[in-house]
Amino acid sequence: MKRSAIRETRSDRLFTAVNYGVLSLFAITILYPLVYVASASISDADAVISGEVWLWPVDPTLDGYAAVFKHKLIWSGFANSVFYTAAGTLINVAMTILAAYPLSRKDFYGKNAFMFLFVFTMMFSGGLIPTYLLVKELGMLNTAWSMLLPGALGVWNMIITRTYFQTTIPDELLEASQLDGCNDFRFVWSVVLPLSGPIIAVITLFYAVGHWNSYFSALIYLKNQSLYPLQLVLRDILVQNEVDLTMLTDVAEQAKREGLRELLKYSLIVVATVPLLIVYPFVQKYFVKGIMIGSLKG
Repeated sequence: MKRSAIRETRSDRLFTAVNYGVLSLFAITILYPLVYVASASISDADAVISGEVWLWPVDPTLDGYAAVFKHKLIWSGFANSVFYTAAGTLINVAMTILAAYPLSRKDFYGKNAFMFLFVFTMMFSGGLIPTYLLVKELGMLNTAWSMLLPGALGVWNMIITRTYFQTTIPDELLEASQLDGCNDFRFVWSVVLPLSGPIIAVITLFYAVGHWNSYFSALIYLKNQSLYPLQLVLRDILVQNEVDLTMLTDVAEQAKREGLRELLKYSLIVVATVPLLIVYPFVQKYFVKGIMIGSLKG
């Protein structure tokens, strides 16, 4: 039997055309800066400075990337950032789950008081100087621990995770597991975690992006350059190539230095963002589901 398609009215076609137009405009607005940065990073310095680069590379060159990867600390910085991101994210996710699950249980006595203490820290904090003094007294200055432990738990992510547990993990599962002799730790490991893939992927992405982009903590707590993360190394590279007009008397050298600095800006952006762009597609499918379910109610 032949199916008859629903005929679109004139207003339906107009609405569809407007939707496609608006979405296309948004896509261009988002994609153009990414394409421009990538093109500028491999274009000739003179073309970048003169504004000749609009979309595609002009006189392609890898001078910017050569200057970046020629730096002696770039590889150690990259390795440090990978370590800080992996270890820090693992600590963050573990602490978040260990805090969120008990607070999601209805039979947890005093959970409202604990939630008040957690939320209080979101509104009021000791500030930079007390935090620095605390890290110093704990002996974590100029160590990798200063990059991992001070921000071990994100309260906002914990609240989202707690709400996800409340709305997704039914009480009947807990009752059934208790009848079978399952303790709380076994229940979390064998039941809660397998059912919480979306929210775990979301908070993992949040924490990983935060660790990868972090440089302020390293700027405050680290003095040993061998411990510097990639972001701080890239900052130093850019600062070292800034033009000081009082120190340059040769116009040609000044122009060359300025051109290299322009190339470095775009090359550094690409080097710092490519790892996250590679990882993001693998967790994107969980992102919307996890964040929406975890934000239904407080």
